[in-house]
Amino acid sequence: MASPNATFTELVTTTLRNHAKDVKDNISNNNALLKVLTAKKNVRYEDGGLTIVVNLDYAENGTYQRFAGYDQLNIGASDVLTAAEFAWRQIAISIVANGEDLRKNSGGNRIISLVKSRMKNAIRTFKNNFSSDLYSDGTLANQINGLQALVADAGTGTVGGINSSTYTFWKNIVQSAAAPLDGGGAVTVSATTIEALMQYLWMSLVRGNDVTNLIVADGVYFNYYETSQVSQKRYTSGDDSVSGGIVSLKYKNADVMYDGGSGIPASHMYFLNTDYIELVVHKDADLVELPEARPINQDAAINILIWMGNLVISNRQQQGVMKA
Repeated sequence: MASPNATFTELVTTTLRNHAKDVKDNISNNNALLKVLTAKKNVRYEDGGLTIVVNLDYAENGTYQRFAGYDQLNIGASDVLTAAEFAWRQIAISIVANGEDLRKNSGGNRIISLVKSRMKNAIRTFKNNFSSDLYSDGTLANQINGLQALVADAGTGTVGGINSSTYTFWKNIVQSAAAPLDGGGAVTVSATTIEALMQYLWMSLVRGNDVTNLIVADGVYFNYYETSQVSQKRYTSGDDSVSGGIVSLKYKNADVMYDGGSGIPASHMYFLNTDYIELVVHKDADLVELPEARPINQDAAINILIWMGNLVISNRQQQGVMKA
């Protein structure tokens, strides 16, 4: 791709000319979900295995009984445990420079490192594309599971090898404006109707101490919710350890974050209980840089970053999606 400025090619930008000694970021998207999952320590490292296995308890112990005296007790076995299984997925991104450019971008004429600048660009590119994958349905070749798979618009699907049509405990909750959870006719989502839709979805996801703790929304639904608050708006930059410094609103105790431009589907709002969502990463492939390669027939240097893991879930019925 040609440089947007014909005078300041990539090499000229990093070498010789007298200008600011850094590179301004013009490519990063919002990436709120990725930042929050990372900040909330929802990243788990594994050191191998054929697949990623998540243990689940899916049924109550069937031996609970009330008894008196010499009543015979139920000592039957109860099958209460199973597991969801997720495939490892891999991502690579390359940083390439030819020897001529590297030699020109060296010594006293170098303002900033060409390779380091390209490395920063590669990491930003990874975050943008990975954030989009976090919302995907996981159907592209070698793509991780995204929220459209784990918290599906239909609430069903086979996730982690478990068919939710057969095992209904594995369905997520869906609040559709076309068929609201509280019954009645279709609702047009707007600033005056969005809170009622959110309320029924939120109540459907309450289970003891388990409640929604993160809501991510596209621009349309976030704007409706913000407008609905009028004088009641509660902004928070959040605890940086949780929100990554992203300004958000509050709904009950949950942060409501705008994540437009990151891959979230239009007119969607996800109600997430992040206690049951993890980004599993192989400990040896968390954007690890492979040894620099030099082609035998070219004067060039190649650096490759690799990532390996997947987004996994251990409880779908505690997750919800609101859509038109």
